[in-house]
Amino acid sequence: MHGQTINCQVGARKSRAKNLAKANVALRRRALMQQQTQQKSQKAELRGKIVQFLWWMRKEGYKESTIISRGKKLRRLVKLGANLLDPESVKEILAKQRKWSDSQKQTMVYVYDLFAKWAGISWEKPRYKRTRKLPFIPSEREIDDLIAGTGKYISTILQTAKETAARIGEILELKWTDVDLENKTIKINDPEKGSNPRIFKISSKLVQMLKRLPKKGERIFDHYANQDSLRRVFVKQRKRVAHKLGNPRIMKISFHTVRHWKATMEYYKTKDILHVMRLLGHRNIKNTLIYTHLAKFKENDEFICKVAKTPKEVAKLIEAGFEYVCEHEGLKFFRKRK
Repeated sequence: MHGQTINCQVGARKSRAKNLAKANVALRRRALMQQQTQQKSQKAELRGKIVQFLWWMRKEGYKESTIISRGKKLRRLVKLGANLLDPESVKEILAKQRKWSDSQKQTMVYVYDLFAKWAGISWEKPRYKRTRKLPFIPSEREIDDLIAGTGKYISTILQTAKETAARIGEILELKWTDVDLENKTIKINDPEKGSNPRIFKISSKLVQMLKRLPKKGERIFDHYANQDSLRRVFVKQRKRVAHKLGNPRIMKISFHTVRHWKATMEYYKTKDILHVMRLLGHRNIKNTLIYTHLAKFKENDEFICKVAKTPKEVAKLIEAGFEYVCEHEGLKFFRKRK
């Protein structure tokens, strides 16, 4: 009897322990579910705040590309677990991103700072400093290879960037009324980042590329809903071209890379920093001076030389990008870098 009593007591203790363990598991699950519900509720609230903030930006007259970019970055912070209404939470998330450069973190700080001001949140910004690097400059052949290998919309955008050094947001805002196909000019009437409006002479090649595009709306490149959809298509086509040509450098070419290339080549050819400043639409020459450093590393001083006898031949060479050098015995000599 005594042994049976002991066994009963042991069995009862095991049963109570199992029940307690089950209860603890149930409590942990319930707590986890509550936490997940709270997190979902908080994220939904933050997404709503972001929508309100972006609408405020639109009412304040910010560019559509700027609104889209900032919204994307704020949603990224929320996805990583940041509570946008708590600056310390934002700082903690930024500090945890080991793979982000200080430049990336500084950009996020800049974006969040405007949101904080809108939300009436005071905070002390973390001290991330942007590390300025020289941009990648491809060769003209690599840019032309990419243009030749992409679809009609992407190739026309790239050719426009190559001839005007316009930002991608400026190109996407181009309207058919900004282009004079007969006189071969194109106007940048919606400049970004406080830049100046500009007008450019364009080549016959770009004129023909523009003529091939359907006129479906007011804007030339209405084919793409926004910059994100454009970039997805561009990255896919760029990868295909790089693989086909066996040139991984093509994967480093972006729309902004073409702008850097154009500015570098213009300074290399003219040695006129004010000309490059006007070309880019910069209001501060400090932003333009980087191209004086990039141009020093250009080593290609080989030229293609052409001779013209008639005005028609002269016009054809100029349209092809040749520059006038001199005249001798009635012949006009032109050159263009290889």
